[in-house]
Amino acid sequence: MMRTNVTVTVAPQEAQTGRLLVPVGLPTPHQLPVGFEVAGGQFTLTGESATGQISALVTTEPGQPVEIRYSFLEGGPGYPEELFRPHRNRYTNAAQELVFDAINIADAQPDGRAAIQALVNAAAEKFRYAHPEVRFNDGREEVPYLACGLTEGSCVDINTYLIASLRAAGFEAGYVTGYFFPKEKNGCCEDMHCWVVTRHDGEVQEWDIAHHLKMGTRAVRCGLNPKPGDRVAVAHSMGLTFPALGIDCEKLIGEPAWVGIDGRLEQAEVTIRREIVGRRAAAE
Repeated sequence: MMRTNVTVTVAPQEAQTGRLLVPVGLPTPHQLPVGFEVAGGQFTLTGESATGQISALVTTEPGQPVEIRYSFLEGGPGYPEELFRPHRNRYTNAAQELVFDAINIADAQPDGRAAIQALVNAAAEKFRYAHPEVRFNDGREEVPYLACGLTEGSCVDINTYLIASLRAAGFEAGYVTGYFFPKEKNGCCEDMHCWVVTRHDGEVQEWDIAHHLKMGTRAVRCGLNPKPGDRVAVAHSMGLTFPALGIDCEKLIGEPAWVGIDGRLEQAEVTIRREIVGRRAAAE
């Protein structure tokens, strides 16, 4: 049986003992988390109140790197039910104009599957892939409607807009975070990635608009890895709260992040590696 091992190495904070918030892995139709280990620190578990997800809180030593080691088996039971349940917050609520637009797009289609594809296409037409310093929804209490022109946005921004659109039109949709390893990078990646999952009439579909845009097309098709590579999922949903840590409505968790005394998360400096063990590795 094929096993995917992922190691995330966190560069140390020199000045003081630190605390890292780390997702522990997510079951999907494609993977089953079977291992989570920490080297260079001690960890306890902490809960997220809206979705029930459990994450690790890692206590580190000054000047020492930390290794987070995940292990996933091929195949899994499906996405957690909680992933599809809407949690209303400033990262998921659609502004009224966006609600009207999403409903109009969906109502013009012959069926639900076509409506989902149309909403995906509409979101893809709004964005140019980039990592802007100011995101289109920064400082807002709702996800705004983008009327015309192209807005710069990363996978996070694009999927924020898509999730809000899908839910505004009445469709089940979820937001997944994890790591994507491009084929050309031989098991390495630089940071987290995210994608969207929809469910309609029992059919689960996965969408990655950002990768289509990076390949120079807005003709988005459902399915993972339109850009060749591999991915693992580690967490889901947006607007997360960890009461024991004083973290309230954090946008997302993906990579390990330093927990500040004020409950704010600060991105850690990480190196990410993947190893595949088993049938496919032997074939390759």
